[in-house]
Amino acid sequence: MTTLELTITALGAGGDGLAVTPDGTRLFVPGALPGERVRVAPGARRGDGMAAVLEAVLDPVPARAEPPCPHFPRCGGCTLQHMALAPYAGWKRDRLAEALRRAGFPDAPVAETFVTPPQTRRRADLAVRRQADGSILLGFHARGAATVENLSTCLVLDPALVALFDPLRAMLRGLQSLRREGSAVLNLLDTGPDLLLRLDGEPNAVDRAAIAAFASAQRLPRIAGAPLKGSGTENLAQIGPVSIAFAGVPVAPPPGAFLQATPQGEAAIVAAVLEGLPGKLTGKARIAELHAGLGTLSFPLAQRGRVAAFEGSAEAVAALDAAARRAGARISATRRDLVRQPLSAKELEGFAALVLDPPFAGAADQMPALARSSLSRIVYVSCNPVALSRDGKLLQQAGWRVAQATPIDQFLWSSQLEAVVAFERPR
Repeated sequence: MTTLELTITALGAGGDGLAVTPDGTRLFVPGALPGERVRVAPGARRGDGMAAVLEAVLDPVPARAEPPCPHFPRCGGCTLQHMALAPYAGWKRDRLAEALRRAGFPDAPVAETFVTPPQTRRRADLAVRRQADGSILLGFHARGAATVENLSTCLVLDPALVALFDPLRAMLRGLQSLRREGSAVLNLLDTGPDLLLRLDGEPNAVDRAAIAAFASAQRLPRIAGAPLKGSGTENLAQIGPVSIAFAGVPVAPPPGAFLQATPQGEAAIVAAVLEGLPGKLTGKARIAELHAGLGTLSFPLAQRGRVAAFEGSAEAVAALDAAARRAGARISATRRDLVRQPLSAKELEGFAALVLDPPFAGAADQMPALARSSLSRIVYVSCNPVALSRDGKLLQQAGWRVAQATPIDQFLWSSQLEAVVAFERPR
């Protein structure tokens, strides 16, 4: 098929411009915006349409912006730097509204999008690749490809993490245990950057000494190691304690632990969750929390009632429980695989509210019990609009309604969307 001139009609869920060819074929056009007249070269099949390469924007729209990062669009970390902030935030809000419409809530009250600022992301899972000459590529994968964009900067990440790029590359180059592939998982804790290295070889004594020297020189309290393919972690170097506070309570996370992507996004999620709780909670009220993790929400919730926190990761439960005991927080932490063993409607009796923050796949196994439970309020923290639609539909069919919904953009310039949705059972 030769090049075509078309008008972009919408943005798809992945941030691509959508257009339709004269013969009815859907085209996905990265870098194009709704309303723009573009020239494209159709390519390979993609789902129910075809991928296309944007050759020229013939008629740009006012929503178009100049991408600020020199790595855009090669780096797959960002997909929408070419879109101005106001329409970008509006598109994210529309995505949440559409997800709720698909769930059967056409009139759900959706707030304006909370957008986190640049240079605030505190988590990164960086790909590592050794080239034939021994040099190291360190960065994010290109979008939809195996190639690694070797980052010199990143306008999304906190500068404290960006400052580690060059020293980390230099240290990795000398490791015999990095043969070809690896990854560097960085978490910026209150105590400093925490590093988990996933390597395709076993660190020897020389490697371990180099890693320890790197930790000392860069003031990293801990560097852990894990096999690139497999499970289990070990501390390769530790020169100080590791800690991050939730609602003022310090927690010692395991290596590579899940954190909300930005402190600002975390604060917005916490505020929306607390706002979504019933208005009249006494100190004796019981709150169930599913997929509690390290306690990001557990400790703020414990200021409103007694929290029964459930989490599948043994390491996360241990960290949460230890911190709660030290602080005297009103939290009981229980390890439970909520996919294989969801809570039953009977187990949910007596709780004033339930908060859940499931993984990307959502909470399909748990939702039937929630829908028929005696709960009056459910606060759902979502990172996947598709899963939210599916899970919310079960609540809608059981007579629940949306009390409030807040879109939160933790992953700046990406198509990803966080949301906090409060469901209530009408009286």
